[in-house]
Order: sequence, then structure tokens, then C-alpha cells
Amino acid sequence: MNVSLILIILFVGALVTFLSGDKIASKVALFFGLAAAGCSIVLLNHYNLGENISFISQWISKPNVSFALKADGLSMAMLLLTTVLTPIIIFSSFGNQYKNAKSFYALILFMAFAMAGTFLASDGLLYYIFWELALIPIYFIALVWGNGDLEERKKAVIKFFIYTFAGSLFMLVAFVYLYLKAGSFLIEDLYKLDLSANEQLWIFLAFFLAYAIKIPLIPFHTWQANVYQKAPTVGTMLLSGIMLKMGLYSVIRWQLPLSPLAAKEYMFIFIGLGIAGVIYGSIVALRQRDLKKLLAYSSLAHVGLIAAGTYTLTIDGFRGAVLQMIAHGFVVVGLFFAAEIIFRRYETRLIAEMGGIREQTPRFSSMFLILVLASVSLPLTFNFVGEFTVLYSLSQINIWFALLGGTTIILGAYYMLKMFQHAMLGETNAKVFADVSLNEAVTLVAIIAVLLFFGMYPKPIIDLITPSLEEILTQINRIN
Repeated sequence: MNVSLILIILFVGALVTFLSGDKIASKVALFFGLAAAGCSIVLLNHYNLGENISFISQWISKPNVSFALKADGLSMAMLLLTTVLTPIIIFSSFGNQYKNAKSFYALILFMAFAMAGTFLASDGLLYYIFWELALIPIYFIALVWGNGDLEERKKAVIKFFIYTFAGSLFMLVAFVYLYLKAGSFLIEDLYKLDLSANEQLWIFLAFFLAYAIKIPLIPFHTWQANVYQKAPTVGTMLLSGIMLKMGLYSVIRWQLPLSPLAAKEYMFIFIGLGIAGVIYGSIVALRQRDLKKLLAYSSLAHVGLIAAGTYTLTIDGFRGAVLQMIAHGFVVVGLFFAAEIIFRRYETRLIAEMGGIREQTPRFSSMFLILVLASVSLPLTFNFVGEFTVLYSLSQINIWFALLGGTTIILGAYYMLKMFQHAMLGETNAKVFADVSLNEAVTLVAIIAVLLFFGMYPKPIIDLITPSLEEILTQINRIN
């Protein structure tokens, strides 16, 4: 089976959605989103049977650029995250009305196309093109359909665009340098390069700047909270659920194998940056009064821990990071959707103006509580598996890293449960909170089902990603 079929479905889906008209655009987008998800599951089955599902064809002769897509266990896991979350995100938006809906939903599918291409590309220049293409749709989604004052939205999204685009230019320079050394952009050829320690350091830093902004890691995070708050909830879901995983995935796939000496030499610094993000994000989240901003800083804390896991250069760190990437993708989409459900009824995101919701709708409150508990890594939830594995890997490097990283659980439990208490409990609110609709219930149940199933039985994902991660670790350890 040709892996490029996934990209074709998403790209054609974006075009058809745009041409379909505003009335049926959401349904057309959902159809193509589900088709891509179904195709990904079929592709996974072919991969598990040992079939070659990669694709390569020369695209440009001078310079030597190939349209090369590689589907190993790691990229398959990230592809599934993208294609499964995309229809969930589209379906969750059915409770909202959007002007120029055909453009809105077409941009969602085009963004999914670019993100899937980023996870599958095995040619450096092709990967860079997909990486940059993913930036365009979210820029317009946040700018045109975002919240609040237009001028404030412009400032937030322009800052985001400039930050990420500027960081990516350093990555492009690194790829050009690597091409001059290897004569090819193919990842297999780049892996074979024998770079000096000094060369590796500059390559490492060039990639780090692009990825640190995208993830984001402190001190490159300053765009995040405002964009998450100003973007429509669908945009926030795409950013937090999938797009930031592009940076984390790329650390494992591109940065560390291409510059292992620098990664080993400065390991403690970059683990420290990740853990600093855990502590900073948690402390700032404690002070937030806006529900969306609280979730944004909570996300910053969690991805800081994931990044710290990737820089341990251990199989447990890699495995835990990927597991947590997937778990975080689902739980953060669920939490932002729960915040959107509240906003649809109360027209506020201020926690102080909520309260008493549980008395009016125990069903929604129960589902929201499960998402909150999953986000703080309660055992038997998917997040626990990834977070525990990452903390274990940190303890192998230095026990203090594990203890400091573990503050995400303690502080996270405090601010998330405190938020739940103020938002959902207390006396019945004077405003009527209508019970969740069928659309809202199905979306939340689907997300919760994934979090609970893989929390109790993560083996399928572990078996999928481990061989690829071991190959990458072998490449990293090739040069001692």
C-alpha cells in the first residue's frame, strides 16, 4: 500500500471541502477526515504484516531532492495521532457556526495534510516544506476565526508566525550545510555523515532553535499562551494536540541522530531546560483566572517533561516521550473541548464566573473530571504510562531530575483540581447549563475511551514504536 495515499486524501479533501460550499463543508471535511483515519488504520495493518509501505521518487534533480516518505513505527504512531484527532476536532466544532465555513474546514484538512507530511517525510527539504506549510493554515484560522479584538489577534498570530518562521530558517541553513556534505537530503544519507564535534554542535543548535519555538520550551514560549487564548478552540486543539508534537517528534527523528556528540555533551543543559518548563508552566498555571490560559500553561509544563525525556538519550526516555506525546494529544484536546462546552453556555472563560455546573449536569461533570484526572496522570490513564516512564528515564540520569520533573504531578493535581472545584462545584449557578448534546457527548466519550483503554493496555503502541526508537538510539550511539 502506498503511504502517499494518506496525503492525497487529506489534500483532495481540503480542495473538495473548499469547493463544496458553506452549508455542507463541515460534513465533507468530516468524511475526508474519517477516510484518512481509516486509511491510516489499514496502513498500520500492512505495516504490521511486514509490507514495505514507504514511497520514494526523485522530485528535483539539481539539487537532488526526493519526494520520500518513510513509515516506520514512530512515524506511524504520529500519523495515527494526526488522522484520528483530526476528525474528532472537526466533529467537535459542529456546535459552532463559522462564517466562510468552507475555507475554515478546508484549512483544517490542509493543516492535517502538512502535519502528516512532516511526520512521514524522510527527505530533509521535503520535511522542511511540510513543516512550513503547517504554519500557514493555523495563521489564518487564528487570525480570521479567533476570539477577542482583531488587533490583539493580529499581534498574537504575527508574533507566532515570525517566531516560528525565523527559527525554521536556521533549520533550513543546517539542512543546506548537510546537503553540501552528503550530496543528498535523504535521511539515510544524512545519518551516514561523519561530522566533527564542532559541526555537530552548530547543527544541534540550529535544529534546537526551530524545535524549541514550536514545542515550545522556555524561554522560547512567549507566543504560546496568547495564541492559544486568541485562536478558536479548534485552532487551539490543532496547535496543542498535534502541531507541537512536530517539534518533539523531530528532536528524536532529526536532531539527536544527526548531532549525537553535541546531544551527549550538553545533555544536562537541555534536560534542565525541559524541567524548568515543567516548574515554570505549573507555577504560572496556578495564577491563571482564564480557563483557556490555565490549560495553555498546563500544556507548557507537560511538554517540558516530554522534552526532558527525549534528551535523556535512553530507550525509556524515548518511549515514555512518545507515549506521552500521544496521551497529551488526546487529553489536551478533550480539556480544551470541555472549556468550549462551558463557553457555549456561559459565554465566559473566567473561572470565577462559573461554578455549580455539577448540580445541573452530572454527566458532563463526570466526563470533565475524568479528563482532569487523566491530565494529572492518575494510574490507569494513558498519561500515567508515559509520564511514569519519562520520570523513570530521568532517574537513570540523575535522581534530582526525576524529583524536580515529578513536580508536574503535584502542582498539576493542585491547580487542575482547584480549577475543577471552582468551575464545576459549589452552589448552583444562576445561569442555566444545558446538558451535553449528542455531538458533545460522542466527542468526549471517544477521547476518554482512548485515554482509559491505552492506560490499561498500552502494549500495542509500545510494540509499534519500540523497534524504530531502538534503531534511532543505535544511530545516536554509533559515534561515542
